[in-house]
Amino acid sequence: MTIDRILERALNGERLTIEDAIFLYESDEVEKIGAAANQIMKKWHPEPVTTFVIGRNVNYTNVCDTYCRFCAFYRAPGSEGSYVLDDEMILEKIQETEDVNGTEILMQGGTHPDLPLSYYTNLLRKIKERFPNITMHSFSPAEVWKIVEVSGLSLKEVLLQLKEAGLDSIPGGGAEILDDRTRQKISKQKGSWEKWIECMKMVKKVGMHGTATMVIGFGESYEERALHLQRIRDAQDDANCFLAFIPWTFQPDNTNLKAEKVTPEEYLKNLAISRLFLDNIPNFQSSWVTMGPEIGKKSLSYGCNDFGSTMMEENVVSAAGATHKVNTNLILRLIREAGKVPAQRDTKYNTLHVFDEEEKTDKDFVMQN
Repeated sequence: MTIDRILERALNGERLTIEDAIFLYESDEVEKIGAAANQIMKKWHPEPVTTFVIGRNVNYTNVCDTYCRFCAFYRAPGSEGSYVLDDEMILEKIQETEDVNGTEILMQGGTHPDLPLSYYTNLLRKIKERFPNITMHSFSPAEVWKIVEVSGLSLKEVLLQLKEAGLDSIPGGGAEILDDRTRQKISKQKGSWEKWIECMKMVKKVGMHGTATMVIGFGESYEERALHLQRIRDAQDDANCFLAFIPWTFQPDNTNLKAEKVTPEEYLKNLAISRLFLDNIPNFQSSWVTMGPEIGKKSLSYGCNDFGSTMMEENVVSAAGATHKVNTNLILRLIREAGKVPAQRDTKYNTLHVFDEEEKTDKDFVMQN
């Protein structure tokens, strides 16, 4: 049996099954799968435009009581090197983002057991008061569930209060692999895959959107990868809660979880299969942070329509050994080298500015940690 029939069905608009996905994962015909994914991408985005967002990661704390084996960033509560950034430092980082025409702040930290809901709501109000045009795309489901636990309020009430204070959307961090076999192995205390899905559906119910993510390379089976895709697709069918899907690879350096690094080919194959399977999510982001700029460029012909964020600052993945850095003008060049037209977008994938053929930005930055 060849993969041709599966790819043909996908291109004809038929939904792939878990068995189809497993069969594709077992195939070594990566370029053929990528070509089909690229055709699907073009059905969603017929114009040769690749978008990106100018944003910054702000890791407001590294204190975390979830103790994921794959994380090199967190520090246990009360331990040496743990921190919570003061509000003025956070506001300064956001000011620097606005100064280079940035529009998005991805504020994430650990699951801090001692920060009350009022810490988050007060901080969000302070940010929105000073920066009304900045989009706060912040706090992963694990952080939200920790706030629920600390506050004693319901998930819905916590999300409503965060939204009222200035939260705009929620990133899909912490999905890893949405199957409890792998979750138990890598992060026993993070919560079930159902809790992650429950949070993202509630995000939409209270009037916000989120993104979905996937991390491969934990030693998960092809079946678990396929189940992850099925569960994301089902949640999107039910709630239309995801604006984008972002798959990337586990970075094992400096972590307590030893694993072989995923090859660029395996990343591209997973990306392409995800685009073929997830027929209800319009936007796919490249993962240049873990894979490097050149593979990021290649991903634009394997199903991605978006280059992700400039990420002026990133501390979590880089703590695990991924050190790829780009600035806005390099993003413009990489997108053009891929034969695409670069365009700056906002968090909701609205185009803010399409760049002319030779146009650069005069408000660039040096990415820093």
